[in-house]
Amino acid sequence: MSVKAFKLVSAVERETLMGDKNYINIECIECCGKNLYIGTNDCFIYHFLLDEKVSTAGKITFAATKQLHKYLGLKKPVSELKAASALTRLLVLCDNTITLVNMINLEPVPTGARIKGAVTFTLNENPVSGDPFCVEVCIISVKRRTIQMFMVFEDRVQIVKEVFTPEQPCAVAVDGYYLCLALTTQYIILNYNTGVSQDLFPYCSDEKRPIVKRIGRQEFLLAGPGGLGMFATVDGISQRAPVHWSENVIGAALCFPYVVALDDEFITVHSMLDQQQKQTLPFKEGHILQDFEGKVIVATNKGVYILVPLPLEKQIQDLLASHRVEEALVLAKGARRNIPKEKFQV
Repeated sequence: MSVKAFKLVSAVERETLMGDKNYINIECIECCGKNLYIGTNDCFIYHFLLDEKVSTAGKITFAATKQLHKYLGLKKPVSELKAASALTRLLVLCDNTITLVNMINLEPVPTGARIKGAVTFTLNENPVSGDPFCVEVCIISVKRRTIQMFMVFEDRVQIVKEVFTPEQPCAVAVDGYYLCLALTTQYIILNYNTGVSQDLFPYCSDEKRPIVKRIGRQEFLLAGPGGLGMFATVDGISQRAPVHWSENVIGAALCFPYVVALDDEFITVHSMLDQQQKQTLPFKEGHILQDFEGKVIVATNKGVYILVPLPLEKQIQDLLASHRVEEALVLAKGARRNIPKEKFQV
């Protein structure tokens, strides 16, 4: 039985981004407030302002207004973008180098500060430094079996730690001092401060793409064996039952109380409260699924879409209307912190 938890709404149409240039492909996206950044295969960054409009009937649409675009001067794709809004900086990974650019005008910082030798990178959303004018960046280095931690300031970068891993890492998420790593044959939790590591479960990165995602304080979501979405804490235990995904999940995101997953043909929505699959949305050629401050965005090579959650009160009423009282109660109790008190009482 399905629940209508999300609606798929177009945010950036193909023509808005590329006009008639068919060779342009979307490689990565970043969203920070109303700012949407897109990195492409021909080494450009595009900046759009996203405006959300709600009609009198309650229908949500998005208008994307292009602000500017910037060529980075290489013949390589822009592979990752991350915003550090406190510094008004965008971290751009292209050709194994992370460059700092201004979020507004997309100009590189005058000091030319950069991090070289990065395969991929992520930000520590639970930073340990306590400095509000710095972001902590973790990179998988081009040096074999090496992870590096950096502090990135407005116009300079500083290496803090270099950690060696038992096998080659291919994906990483960070929480405080804890790294959750997908290695060649398994997932591990590694405390980069103490060097203590803990095996989670085996996984073959040659067969499919690993997924490692921080979903909250000291908790991660991983693509496990047998098409399972597994939860793991920094202590190496699971406090939630796994969700059943398809075998070939490309990306996953969290929008409480749902886990959203993308594969070759569908977007699937599972409840974290009872692990049941609640919704399936056909979506072909998707290759990016990410959540940004609660906004879930999916993209194909040519367009960007937003998964707009329906109000929880409406979902609960729909369940009651179709006599699914137990599910409605589970959702109401589990999502209590996301529902205004007076509505919860009703």
